[in-house]
Amino acid sequence: MYDAYSPKSIAEKVGAAGVAKVRLPFVSMLTLSVLAGAFIAFGAAFFIVTTHGSTLGFGITRLIGGLAFSLGLVLVVIAGAELFTGNNLSVMALCDGRIGFAELMRNWVIVYSGNAIGAVATAYLVNASGVLGADGGALAAYAAQIGETKAQIPAGEAFVRGILCNTLVCLAVWLSFAAHTVTGKIVAITFPITAFVALGFEHSIANLFFLPLAAFGGAELGIVDALRNLVPVTVGNVIGGSVLVGIVYWIIYRRGTAEDD
Repeated sequence: MYDAYSPKSIAEKVGAAGVAKVRLPFVSMLTLSVLAGAFIAFGAAFFIVTTHGSTLGFGITRLIGGLAFSLGLVLVVIAGAELFTGNNLSVMALCDGRIGFAELMRNWVIVYSGNAIGAVATAYLVNASGVLGADGGALAAYAAQIGETKAQIPAGEAFVRGILCNTLVCLAVWLSFAAHTVTGKIVAITFPITAFVALGFEHSIANLFFLPLAAFGGAELGIVDALRNLVPVTVGNVIGGSVLVGIVYWIIYRRGTAEDD
């Protein structure tokens, strides 16, 4: 039985991982990013099915949905993929001086683009598969309702929900670095992800699935409607992950130590 890695050791591992992530070859980076978008979409689709028609009450239903959605990050971390929101932690490598700002921005742009391709493509395939026709079409109506509701969130609220969401997502990634085993990583990931979903926070890559899925299913959502949600949520995600987790932990555990590595 292994003890978890200490927070200081996690900080070292996250910084080293950030260097490796931003220096992946373009084709590998993009392909892994497309996979991550699809993985998060699978978790989002699982959320739709498990919460639809629930009579268990609001809290328990959201709890179950959060557990289902955790599938997405479990696949990203265990199977291996590049997720924009998790990669916000690569700011620690920047603060260490081991990567440049241009390298970090290149990674974020490529990974976000790949995530978008994977999430939107999965939304298209899920719609084309006909599985949303289950329960007499009620599942499709529910998926459309989710997308329409997200598009109507005021920008300020979407921004704050994005901050809170990626604080928990990056904490999930952070905790996964503490574990020595696959089981440990799954447990570490599940609780923070379940919490952000149950609390109703906003994840940009998940929304790149939810919003197109609603549109493909007939909801009256255009690109402008989607961007009204995605822009503030994405900016919030960056602040939550890079500042409230990455930079905060860098200040605590890495400031003044990079030159000794």
